[in-house]
Amino acid sequence: VQLQACGGGLVQTGGSLRLSCAASGRTFTMYVMGWFRQGPGKEREFVAGISRSGMSTHYADSVKGRFTISRDNAKNTVDLQMNSLKSEDTAVYSCAVGNSAYYISPKESEYDYWGQGTLVTVSS
Repeated sequence: VQLQACGGGLVQTGGSLRLSCAASGRTFTMYVMGWFRQGPGKEREFVAGISRSGMSTHYADSVKGRFTISRDNAKNTVDLQMNSLKSEDTAVYSCAVGNSAYYISPKESEYDYWGQGTLVTVSS
């Protein structure tokens, strides 16, 4: 089971980045996938999640309207488009596979497999 996230980097306030997570070793198309982040000195927090079909999504209030999660089940990938980035979005972003097909939980305990994370730095 492997999750490989990429797309992080340095961006100015107001800019955009697109993160991508590639999954292998399991039928990830059957499960919810999510993105979490951990900022400097902060606990890891839920960012966004998407159901197995892609028809349902859920976002943290802090990113709603700015971030968009999507998935391509044919390629076993899940992306996070991040627009209007703020300094408080600076964090290591990790993708994860949930243990449900439909319920998009914001709790870490509901996700079984995690990627290594990719660093996003937003400079003012």
